Amino acid sequence: MDGGSVALLREVLESTGWVERTRELGRALRTTRSPGGLLVVGTPAGEPWHLAAHLGDEARLSGLPQLTPTLVRWSPPPDAPAHLRIGLERIERARRGETLFVVAEERAPDPLLERVSDARRTGATILALDGGDPDLEGLAHDALAVPARAPLSFDGAQHLVSMAAGEEPRPAGRQAGLRTRLARLLERLSGPHVPD
Repeated sequence: MDGGSVALLREVLESTGWVERTRELGRALRTTRSPGGLLVVGTPAGEPWHLAAHLGDEARLSGLPQLTPTLVRWSPPPDAPAHLRIGLERIERARRGETLFVVAEERAPDPLLERVSDARRTGATILALDGGDPDLEGLAHDALAVPARAPLSFDGAQHLVSMAAGEEPRPAGRQAGLRTRLARLLERLSGPHVPD
């Protein structure tokens, strides 16, 4: 999904509350203090590669190095590049100022829940994007559940959260008017207007 498609999805969902919830979760990701301190983990069957890549893009484009993610994998191959060899033991070293972001459409397995609980005890911030997992949500400081009946897909929610993480927060109480939002949408879809 490209930036224009994400902007269009936001426009469609603007009145539903989903956009604001994904923005809240995106802002929470920004509280990570250092590059590499944003640990992104999924389940054995669903590693969040795509979301980690988008967060890396947002870190670069927004100038927010703390959004540079560390993809934590269940069984990284020993011959993988260094940034793709980070296993679950990294969660055991999570500390205050770091964020553990669990992205799991299906229920989190017990070994992951145990590690999440330990990371919370050592002071890491726990965030979750899930399909409706009460055990995971009970451990998270902030969670967004995307049930099967939601008006957006789990993949769509990941795109909204990653884009929101890189955006400058709007001042409280100020919402862009319809013309402003449409102008931004048109600019994203067609590119910026360049005077002749």
